[in-house]
Amino acid sequence: MPQYLVCNYLPDNFDPSTVTEAMMEEIHALNREMIAAGVRKFACGIAAPAQAKTLQKQSDGKVLVTDGPYTETKEHMGGFWILECANMDEALAWAKKGAIACDIPGEVRELLFFPAPEQGPGESK
Repeated sequence: MPQYLVCNYLPDNFDPSTVTEAMMEEIHALNREMIAAGVRKFACGIAAPAQAKTLQKQSDGKVLVTDGPYTETKEHMGGFWILECANMDEALAWAKKGAIACDIPGEVRELLFFPAPEQGPGESK
């Protein structure tokens, strides 16, 4: 069954103190609902962009590591769920609940899996 990344975005000036106990309980309730439905595989928040490190391969083969995210935007990913759903419509239905519970915009993308490195093309486990 396909898996989907459902993520949410926070403004760069997000103040965590604005998160109320009621909002946290709504998010916890959604997580419990996802678990009960058997769709949630993993969920978490992530650190602020100021704590990110960006890596970029250089022409000499070395890797440059810089502080901060790769792109400069006014929003950043604040957290995500990995859901296993029958299709994009089901993933969107859960994502809509997440947008309501978190009261912030988000995005849904199907995760793409490729054969394990030890497998050749066309082989399966």
